[in-house]
Amino acid sequence: MLGLKPIKMLPARERVAAALRKAIISRQITEGEVLTLESTAQELGVSITPVREAFQILERDGLIDLQQNKGATVLGINETTLREHFQIRAALESEACVLCCKNRIDMSRIEQVLTVSKEMIEKQDYENYSKLNQSLHMEIWIAAGNEKLKKMLSELWSGLSMGVKMTEAEYAKKSLKEHEGIVESMKKCDTMEAAMKMHQHIERSLEDVLTEFEK
Repeated sequence: MLGLKPIKMLPARERVAAALRKAIISRQITEGEVLTLESTAQELGVSITPVREAFQILERDGLIDLQQNKGATVLGINETTLREHFQIRAALESEACVLCCKNRIDMSRIEQVLTVSKEMIEKQDYENYSKLNQSLHMEIWIAAGNEKLKKMLSELWSGLSMGVKMTEAEYAKKSLKEHEGIVESMKKCDTMEAAMKMHQHIERSLEDVLTEFEK
C-alpha cells in the first residue's frame, strides 16, 4: 500500500457552476435559453440545492439572470468577459503559488497528483487527466493556506481550457508540461518563477478557450 490520500474535488455547487459555465462559454447553452432548477438538476444528476447555489454564483458572474419562479435566463458571454475571467484567475492562482513558496509547504500532495496525471497520459485516459488537472490546481489553492483565496478560485473554475484547434492528447501533454514546470519552481521555493509560470499557464488556457469561443 502506498498510503495515498483521495484526490480532492470541488464541492457540488462549484462542480455544477463549472459545468454550466463551461457550457455557456462553449455556447452549448445559448444566449436567451432558460434554465430551470428541476431540469438542470435532472440532467446533471444532482439535487436541486447545489443547482440553486450554482445559479447564484453564475448570476454574480453576470452569466445568467435569475427571475423568481421563472428560472434562469442565459445572458451569454463575450471576449471581454472571458478575458476578465481568466485575468482574475491568473492573478489569484499566481498569488497562491507565491504563498506556497513563502510558506515552504509540504509538496507531497501536489506531487502525488502530478505523478498520477503522468500515468493517465501514458494510458491515454484524457477524461481522468482533466479531473486531475482540476485536482492539481485545487491542491495548490489549499496549500496556499488562504481560505478566502481558495473559495474565490473554486468559484471561478470553469474546467474549460482546450480550444477547438487542439486534440485531447495535445492539450493534456501541453498542460502536463506546464504543470511540471510550475511544480518544479514551487519545489525550489522560487516565488517569482512559480508565479510567472502559473500566470503563463492560465494565459495559454485563455488563448485556447478563445479558439473555441471564436469558431
